[in-house]
Amino acid sequence: MKAADFAQEFAFRRIACRVVAAGGSLFLMTGLLLSAQTPAPAPEDEAYRTARVAPFRIIGNIYYVGPSQHITSYLITTPQGHILLDSGYEASVGPIRENIEKLGFQMKDVKIMLGSHAHGDHIAGHALMKELTGAKVLSSELDAEVISTGGKADFRQGNGWKPAKVDQIIRDGEQVKLGNATLVAHLTPGHTKGCTTWTTVVEDGGKKYNVVFLCGMRMSEGIPLIGSAKYPNMARDFANSFKTLKSLPCDIFLGAHGYWFGLPEKMKRMQQGTGVNPFIDPQGYRAYVDSVEREFLDQLKREGGSI
Repeated sequence: MKAADFAQEFAFRRIACRVVAAGGSLFLMTGLLLSAQTPAPAPEDEAYRTARVAPFRIIGNIYYVGPSQHITSYLITTPQGHILLDSGYEASVGPIRENIEKLGFQMKDVKIMLGSHAHGDHIAGHALMKELTGAKVLSSELDAEVISTGGKADFRQGNGWKPAKVDQIIRDGEQVKLGNATLVAHLTPGHTKGCTTWTTVVEDGGKKYNVVFLCGMRMSEGIPLIGSAKYPNMARDFANSFKTLKSLPCDIFLGAHGYWFGLPEKMKRMQQGTGVNPFIDPQGYRAYVDSVEREFLDQLKREGGSI
């Protein structure tokens, strides 16, 4: 891992530890609602954060190709080419490439690259992945500014990475189509200004399922919800984003970090062949959205704000 990547990972670890410390009890309270029945591993767990994951089919034409259980990446396949959602760090590109090829797919068939949100642990690999695949990079307008400047336009002033050219701007509610796959962009800003939750419908075993790829909805450490000079509308954006998320139908709950949706436990259950696909988890989605919304409202109250 490059020095810049390590710095980003270390900084995120500090943030994640504090988030777990602040919200852990709430997560345990809602845990009984989750189909996994057990809390996800704490983000500071080294094995969870760094251990390689064998790629696998989640459901329908959606495959997990992430470099670890913590940093996720998804391949949506079609006969006309594939869509890659999130590229991780630049150091993640090699493992993602290996995972795609282990599944029997080819890098040259990746035609579209999407991102959940413009933080380095999710899109710093875009430039290299674009170089390897020739895929077009699609992004929301405000996240595109961050991607194309290599992080310099990020209101958090985080570590930089190699800029990637954004080929097409995606608007709220816009459909991205490739072959028989259609993904819909839902702008859910707050974590980043252009944070994008993606949805799609897949068919598996003769049934159709609503899939939600959740963008980050946690607050950034050290940056207030109210009075941020570089992001004055943050609180309002978060509040509107939670309304959007609660309106989305969800059968399959996925997201930009594995611990949000209990990835380790669900992988284990899938490997054990329990019958029902463990990634079918509408209750887990609702519980998670409710828990992070409570964190937001608690922080807003501490800052003396209202919505």
